[in-house]
This record gives sequence, structure tokens and C-alpha cells, in this order.
Amino acid sequence: MRWRKYFPLAEQLKDYSKNRFRFDLIAGLTVCIMLVPQGMAYALLAGVPPIYGLYAGVVPLFIYGLMSSTRQVSIGPVAVSALLVLAGVSQIAIPGSPEYIALVILAGLLIGIAQFTMGLFRLGFLVNLLSNPVIMGFTSAAAIIIGVSQLKYLFGIKVPRFEQLYETVYYVFSHLQETHWLSFAICSGAIFIMLALKKWAPAVPGALLVTIIGIVLSSYLMLESHGLIIVGDIPAGFPPFQFPEITWNKVQLLGPTILTVTIMSVVETISIGKALEIKNKQSGIRPNQELFALGASKMIGALFQAIPSSASFTRSAVNNDSGANTGLASIIAALATSLVLVFFTPLFYYLPEAILAAIVLVAIRGLFEIKGIAQLWNIDRRDFYMAIITFLATIGLGIAEGVFTGVALSLLSVLFQSSRPHIAVLGQLPNSDYFRNIKRYPEAIQHEGVLIIRFDASLFFLNATYFKDKIKKRVNRYPGKLEVLILDTSSIINIDSSGLSALRDLHRWCTDQNIELYLAGTMGPVRDSLARADLRSLIGPDHFFRHPIDAIEFAQKD
Repeated sequence: MRWRKYFPLAEQLKDYSKNRFRFDLIAGLTVCIMLVPQGMAYALLAGVPPIYGLYAGVVPLFIYGLMSSTRQVSIGPVAVSALLVLAGVSQIAIPGSPEYIALVILAGLLIGIAQFTMGLFRLGFLVNLLSNPVIMGFTSAAAIIIGVSQLKYLFGIKVPRFEQLYETVYYVFSHLQETHWLSFAICSGAIFIMLALKKWAPAVPGALLVTIIGIVLSSYLMLESHGLIIVGDIPAGFPPFQFPEITWNKVQLLGPTILTVTIMSVVETISIGKALEIKNKQSGIRPNQELFALGASKMIGALFQAIPSSASFTRSAVNNDSGANTGLASIIAALATSLVLVFFTPLFYYLPEAILAAIVLVAIRGLFEIKGIAQLWNIDRRDFYMAIITFLATIGLGIAEGVFTGVALSLLSVLFQSSRPHIAVLGQLPNSDYFRNIKRYPEAIQHEGVLIIRFDASLFFLNATYFKDKIKKRVNRYPGKLEVLILDTSSIINIDSSGLSALRDLHRWCTDQNIELYLAGTMGPVRDSLARADLRSLIGPDHFFRHPIDAIEFAQKD
């Protein structure tokens, strides 16, 4: 039935068994254990009360479990999305204020609408707007920005809001004498415990353990009376239904935030989904369906007070390692989080905010890609510079500006590479019918009076002039010595009117030089385009060959 296409869980549950349910149950409960402390921590990072992080782990996770084409990806509050939201919405309202919270919820709704609309128009390919080097640069910068934002909790210092990152860093380190040592001890102690557990007992949920320890110590020793900041009252119960107030002015103000979170959320989710597919040797992730799932989860989630969510690499990895088989694991995690909201929120009253900061500071370690960026220096210098520029733009200009810089760099890189594709002079390998680049295969033979050139790209308006100029330049290296120019067009999969015009000009120029122009390996769609433009008859029907060897034999026969 057609509806199954939009609810992949129905297909995943075919031939479902008690054993598979057991693994989904374990995975769902394990993700919930991680989600509760992380959700509150990331909500605080986004500038809203911790309860909104728990709200984001209920309805959005439930809807995503129904609609996602992946089996192991787990969504909810994450550091990067929280930072993007804070950076954008804090320009409009004061973090933590009712107006700010309302705008964050509205942003979630609008981001969901944007992603769902992208799915309707099958725009999943737009995730490629951000290349891997750009993502490396952005996430590494985001990790630093997130880390700096948590310094006030680490040192227990009240920090004014600054526009520039360096101003915050300078203020904190120039006021270290004001450090609240109890907050520092609790935060740094929690960091030490979580890092130690990651190394020596990775199966133990470190975030949950330090949360419990922090609550017990805070309540038993009454640390609030010693200046320790605690979470305080957290509303109990299922998230209330409320439709956000939408005005055109708010939509305009939230525009940059909507765009940046939409792009990053989709990129994160599909990247994590593909990584888990490769790890599990599975297939089935559908980018457009993921847009539907992400969009619906955010739209419906916003009606139940959820802040914008995205795929979490750590929770998805735990979900996978716990044996999740289907999206039912996400639904179980959502139901378990609902139980926490209904029955257990009073337990978090004494939770120190320093513990939540420690959870964030440990989590952002995975965002640093310094080693990967350094490796780009040896792999591809252009990618290295893209990563560095994105990193510096994000640090120096801002979060949204960093994303837009990354998108612009990705597009410029594609345009540059498309406008200057690889061109190779070919020679015939001895005792074979194979032709290879003479620069890579010095033993390849070049036949007298014949030049074979391969153009490794589609021929269109962006590279048509480059095509003509480069080929003429290569031909001019053999003044008066060439009789035949063979174009190996096997790599040209498409040609537009500008490309056809360039080929026509090249044929005319070759005729003026008394050089015969042959085409070899031309694909069917390209041959059709040449025929429609009368180029096939102009060049000569007998000047088209399946393989360069056929063209050479024809030339030698003449």
C-alpha cells in the first residue's frame, strides 16, 4: 500500500519477532537514559529551561521512529542545533525570556515546514551543499564556541553577553579571581568521571551517573545555600499542546536561523544514517523520506513545546550498539522519556547546572576535527583551505555566517572544478587496445600524425571555452605535424547548446588547420544532441567511432 512508503516502520516490522523486540526495547531504554541528562544540558545551551530538552525527546522522537527510513538513527536535542538556535534567536530576544522561548518553538515549527517542503519537492540532493571539509571546519569552530559558552558554568562566573567570542574569553580569564570553587569542583569532577568511564567502563552511562551523583550531593549537603546554581522546579506532565503564534515579521527575523538549522540538521541526520548503514552493511536510507521524517517530527513536536531537534551521533551509536532493529526503538525511547516527564521531574530539582555544563563539555569532544583537517593538507590543499576558511569565518563572524560561508565555498569549489575539468593526451599501451594518459604511462605510444585527447567532464556553458582553448593549445604543440585529432568523448555524459557551439567552432578551426576531427566513444544521449544540432552530419557520420583504436585504424587506412 502507498502509505507504507511514508511510514517505513510498517515495512521494518515485517517478520518481527520477540527477540528483535527485546533488542529494540533495550536500545530504546538505553537511549532514554542518555537523552534525559543530555536533553536538559542542550536545552540550557539553546538558552531555554531544561524541561524543553525533555519535551524534544518525546513527540519528535516518536514521529521520527514512525517515518524514518533509517533503523538506528536517534534524534533529539544536539549541541550544534542548540548553538545555532542560540546564536540566531538571541539576536531577537533575551535567552530564557518567554518571548525567546516562544521564538525558539516557532523556529522549530518553521524549520519543520521547510524540511517537509524540501521533501515534497524531492530536494534531498541539497544536503550536498555542504562538503565534508566545510562540515569539518564548521563543527570544529562550533565546538570551540560551545566550549566558551560553558565557561561561566565551569567557573561559576556571571558573564555578560558579548558579540565576539574573544570578548567572552577575555572577560572570563580576567575575572578568574571570582571563580566559584564549588561549581568548578563539581563541573571538573563530573568531567573527570565521564572521561574515566569512557576509557575504562564505556558501558556505564556516564552522563546519567554524574547526574545522579550531582543531585544526591546537592540535596544532601544543601549546596544551594553555598552559592551553587541548581536547575530548580521542573514542570511535571506531558508537554502541553500549543500552536505557536506566527507573524510575517517573526518569520523574517528567524529566516537566517531557519535556513542554517534546516541545512545542518539534514546534513547531520543523513550523514549519521549513511555511516551506520555502512557499519551494518545495510541499505535503505532515502534522503527525501528523511526530509519528510525530520520535517514532520519538528512540526508536530513544536505543537508540543519541543525545541528544534536533529540526529545525535552519540545516541545513534548507542542505539545501534544496543541492537536497535527498527524505528520502534525510537518510539520506546520517546515513551520512556514521557514517563520521566510525568513521574520523575521532581527528582531533578537539585541538579546543579555545573553538571549539565560538564555533559556538554564532554560531548563536544566528538565535534573537533582538527586531525581530519590536518590530514587534508596532504590529501587535497583546496579542501584544506575550505575547512580553514569556514573555521575562521565561524569563529570570527558568527555561526550563521560560518554556515553561509561554507555553502558558498562548496558551490564555488564545484563551479571551479566544473569549469576546469581534467584533460588528458592519450597514448596506446604496447601490445594492447588500451589507451592511457601519457603523463601517467610514459610507455604509451603516440601514433604519428594523430593526437588523441580525452575530456573528463560533461561539456556545457561553464567549461565550453576552456574546452576549446585547451584543445587548441595541445594541438598547437605539433605545428604542421598533425593530420587527425581524435576526441575520446567517453567521459562526456551530457552536452548543452554552449558545448555544441564549442564543438562546432573546434571543427571549423580543425578544418582551417587541415586536421580531420574524429569522435570516439560518444554516448547515445550526446550523439542524439549532436544529431539534433546537425553536428553529426557536419563532422561526418563516418568520423564517429566506438573506440579510439577504430579511429586510428580508419585514419591509417586513409
